[in-house]
Amino acid sequence: MTPTVAATHAPGLASPLHQDYQRFLLLGNRRAPHTLHVHECGYRSGTINTDALGLRYSHCAGKRYSAAERGGAPRINLLVGGSTALGIGASSDEHTVASHLSMLTGEVWLNLAGCGLNASQELLLFLTHQHRFGEIGHVVLLSGLNTLAHEALGEVLAGPQGPQQAKAHQAYLNSFNEGMPPVGPARRASLWQRLSQALAPRRNEPALSWPLSAPEKRLARAADSIGRTLRQWERMLADSHATFTFILQPLLPWCRETLPTGEQAMLSALNQRPTNFDRLLEGAFDSQLHMAFFRRIKSQADPVACYDMNSMLSSSPVFGADLFVDRLHLNDLGNNALAKVITAKLGLAQERHAQRKVTPIKLV
Repeated sequence: MTPTVAATHAPGLASPLHQDYQRFLLLGNRRAPHTLHVHECGYRSGTINTDALGLRYSHCAGKRYSAAERGGAPRINLLVGGSTALGIGASSDEHTVASHLSMLTGEVWLNLAGCGLNASQELLLFLTHQHRFGEIGHVVLLSGLNTLAHEALGEVLAGPQGPQQAKAHQAYLNSFNEGMPPVGPARRASLWQRLSQALAPRRNEPALSWPLSAPEKRLARAADSIGRTLRQWERMLADSHATFTFILQPLLPWCRETLPTGEQAMLSALNQRPTNFDRLLEGAFDSQLHMAFFRRIKSQADPVACYDMNSMLSSSPVFGADLFVDRLHLNDLGNNALAKVITAKLGLAQERHAQRKVTPIKLV
């Protein structure tokens, strides 16, 4: 197996994997403003590759597939979501959740995911490319946290609008392109730059911050938004034979009571330098809030089948190992564990040798 990336958050550590994701996310800023956020089209690296639509490839039986390159697959399945579904943190396209699902089920699973997309945008991404898919077997939506972050982002953008705030607002917007923290040592300033900094008058600029509403309120709004969107998915797919499932994506503080050694070191480093995305989730890491969040999603989404990976992931035999590269992204072992839990929970493995004309499984 390709080495995992559990150690990539060590301070000052440079790695090709990190650099691939950094360049990939930065190039995503060049998207046309009138289109839905997608990634760099035709991106090539040893870590992540995208098709002509900016969607990441998945692999099945030695071949790669995407929305733009579906090949002759008689039917496909979809993994929809944000950066966790996309596979930020995986060492290659072969080690994303979608690729592992393809390997476990023997069917093609396309990666229909985008960094930073909330529930409504995920639905819009599907509608944008629906005509490309042909027959769809299963749609699994692995999501939830971006919608919660967007609730905080909306409050930030509704705050004061001075020059300093505008600069900080942009930093918050850029948080959805962070994905991975900076790597490598900081470039040393030149002698002239150091002299200029030393001689420049000091400015006491107060740190900007925005008070967010109580996490309970943000979680409730996000749950309602997710629930409404899931019912839209259900109505839209009602006339097809596709099954639809929502899985609340794992978040490290919601998954674990105790951390393995590597994740302890990673979380300690993150706590010293929290990302803007972490700030958008401020106050929401409590496990009791998480459980109320999922219950509300499930209630609002009825009759859609909803599951919580934060409680299911512990059933994995490798749960005690380092699985997370940050609070919400996983390494190769973590993605494989996620795919195996999904496959077992939804009974998908039995379809590997099933006749394709049988009545599809109805998830309850």
